[in-house]
This record gives sequence, C-alpha cells and structure tokens, in this order.
Amino acid sequence: MSDNVIIELPVPVTATPVPTATSGKRPATWRRPVLLALIVPVVLLVLWSVLVQWSGTRLIPTPQAVAIMMWDFAFGGIYDDAFSATLLVNLWASTRRVFLGFGLAALAGVPLGLMLGRSVLLRMLLDPMLSILRPVPVTAWLPLAMIFFGLGANSAIFLVFLGAFYPIMLNTVFGVRSVEARLFEAAAMLGCNGTAQFRSVTLRAALPSIFNGLRLGLSFAWILIVVGEMTGVQTGLGAVIMDARTLSRTDLVITGMVVIGLAGFVSDRMIILINNRLMRWSPQHHA
Repeated sequence: MSDNVIIELPVPVTATPVPTATSGKRPATWRRPVLLALIVPVVLLVLWSVLVQWSGTRLIPTPQAVAIMMWDFAFGGIYDDAFSATLLVNLWASTRRVFLGFGLAALAGVPLGLMLGRSVLLRMLLDPMLSILRPVPVTAWLPLAMIFFGLGANSAIFLVFLGAFYPIMLNTVFGVRSVEARLFEAAAMLGCNGTAQFRSVTLRAALPSIFNGLRLGLSFAWILIVVGEMTGVQTGLGAVIMDARTLSRTDLVITGMVVIGLAGFVSDRMIILINNRLMRWSPQHHA
C-alpha cells in the first residue's frame, strides 16, 4: 500500500494594478473651499436682485447696476465722469494710509503689550488710563485730529492708528499673560534667562495672540479709513464714498464698500501667510 503524496501547486498571484498618473486625476484641493466660500455670496446676490425687483425701489441699485459701476470705476468708458477709471488712484491712496496707520499701531502696540504683560508695575501705572481712553469712539477724535494734524492725510492716518492700536495691544497683553509658568521654570532650568528667555519663551508663546491682534487691528484700519478720509482728503475710497453719498449715487457707495471689503480680505490673507510662515513650527496655530 503506497502512501498518498499531496503535491501543492503554486497559486497564481494577481498583481494589484498600480494607479498611474493617467488612470485618474484627483481634484485639486483648493476647489472645495473655493466652491463652499462662493455659496453664500451667490445666494446673497440672488436674494438682493430678487428683493430689489420685487419691491420696485429706485433707492437701492441692482447687482447688475453695481457691476456696471464697478467696471466704470475701474476702467471707464461708461459714465465718463469724475469717478471713471479712478479705482487704482483711490485704492492706492487708501491702502497707503491704512498701512501707515496700521504699521504705527503695530510698532506701538506690540512692544507696549509685551511690557504690560510682563510688568505688574507698568500695568498698574498705565492700564487705568488706557481703559478710560479705549471706549472713546474714533469718530469722537475727528475734530481733535483735524486740529492737531490739519486737514488731509495725516489726520486720516492718526484715526486709523487709534482704531488699530487697542486690538493689537490688548491681544499682545493677553498672549503674554497666558504663557504658562512652567515654561519659564523649564527654560530657567536649561539656563535660558533674561533676554534669551523673553525671546525664546515669552515672544514665541504669545505669537498666536499677537497675530490675532494684528488681524483685528488691520480690519479696524480698513473700517476706519472711511472716517479718516472725511478730513478733507481729495483721493481715497472713503472720500469716494462720501462724495457719492452727497451726490445720492448709491451704486458708487456700494462699489466703494465692495472694493474696501476685497482690499481688507487680501490684507488679511497677507497677515495669515506671515503667521503661517512664522508659526510653521506649531501646526495647530496655523490660521
């Protein structure tokens, strides 16, 4: 009787197809955020157009009328008036004033906030006065600004500075005071003291709050440029809006509002890019 021999045959292995670049393209990662961001503006534009046509009002222009006004404001060729093809001139004038006032506010607010956050004595000395001045509306400073700096761009820059200063300073103070004490203890144990500790521990830990303050300050700067350009300047988006209000040109008023909004959005993206660049060591703090 012979033993049964079992012979195992090799099982053919099917190779898993490797996807190639031509087998299918993954959609770009930026498409979904862009499409989601466009939903609300498109819905608002449709609702705006429907409500204006339904009410029959002539006080509020349709989106189509504003689009025509924006084209003439940028390129001219439609109305051919004093505002035609003046977008770049007015945008540059307002941008220069916004960033001058914002830059001065950052240069003053960040160092002062760092000192107030670290020094109890300085905080006791300055905080009461700053708390009294902070609630005063920037518009209330308009007459004094024109007395101190005269009519023109300097008054506008001063008002923008006031509006941007407090958010930057307060967020910087909050960031410094939020640094955990154990970080200072750990740094001291490693021999990191004085200026090195301030630079490596305090400043780094406070950066997220500082950039939040910078973003808020820049947004307030664009908000207040309209008030600032009520001081007798000849060019600027705020001056255009004021002139359009006087002339009852609502389409031009809305055009100026849209341009300010877009300029503020681009400026905010710039701050976010700088934030992400400086905070690349801390992914959870990316904006």
